[in-house]
Amino acid sequence: MTHNRNEERIGSMPDISSPAPVVEQAGASFDFSVPTEFVDLPSKGIFYPEGHPLHNKESVEIRYMTAKDEDTLTNRSLINKGIVLDRLIKNILVNKAINVNSLLLGDKNAIIVAARSTGYGNIYDTQATCPSCYENSEQSFDLNSLKAQFPNKDRLEELAVTKNDDDTFSFTLPKTKAVVKARLLSGTDEKRLEQLQANKKKNNLPETPIVDQLRTCISEVNGNSDTTNVNKFIDVMPLLDGRYFRRIYSKLIPNIDMKHDFQCPHCDHEALVEVPLSADFFWPDR
Repeated sequence: MTHNRNEERIGSMPDISSPAPVVEQAGASFDFSVPTEFVDLPSKGIFYPEGHPLHNKESVEIRYMTAKDEDTLTNRSLINKGIVLDRLIKNILVNKAINVNSLLLGDKNAIIVAARSTGYGNIYDTQATCPSCYENSEQSFDLNSLKAQFPNKDRLEELAVTKNDDDTFSFTLPKTKAVVKARLLSGTDEKRLEQLQANKKKNNLPETPIVDQLRTCISEVNGNSDTTNVNKFIDVMPLLDGRYFRRIYSKLIPNIDMKHDFQCPHCDHEALVEVPLSADFFWPDR
């Protein structure tokens, strides 16, 4: 998922088993470059528009986490505002021209997983619940084994989905037989949806997260892209179609596949389970 290119950038690291060189001059400068690595983007840069720093870029460079980044992760104000991970990503991106809010969600997830590996190592020890006996047990997950999922040609054919020239996807809903066009959500879309739900809650209005997400994802129905008409269709979309849309859409998002091998020590059940992103993901010593 990641590949270290520090030797190409700053040369080989010194042999730390050798005695440190004596600094003869008091006050001599000490320069050290924080190591970096390139994170493979699940989107391969394909879904970013021309002019975006990641347009057609298959990877992005991040620096390793430092003590300052750990301070960022424990900043109560950032946590309360729900922006702590965005701030972390902003800090570790080498190319400061990249707007965190413009990142596709799957690419953000890849960066977060890579950042955790650089900061605390690729082995993630946490509690996981067995899907068979529901007992909790200590499990070790290797983050380096997680793979990216990408909507390639074979996957699209399997799902009966067409990728359009504008990087949207079209497919037919099972009940109404309507052909919908869907676009991938960015960090900006995610923030807008979160703010929308927060505003509704603040004003004691009915919260409609599923409908709001559908309105953000679906850009066209049967060739009609008028927002009013699209929203009217979504409001009366049968539940069968809505659930089908969300299932297919989840398979189209370039993302990190968080499924990992699991064996329960209580009942010996073996399965693939989602790696639980609990509090100890970034705070393993708590």
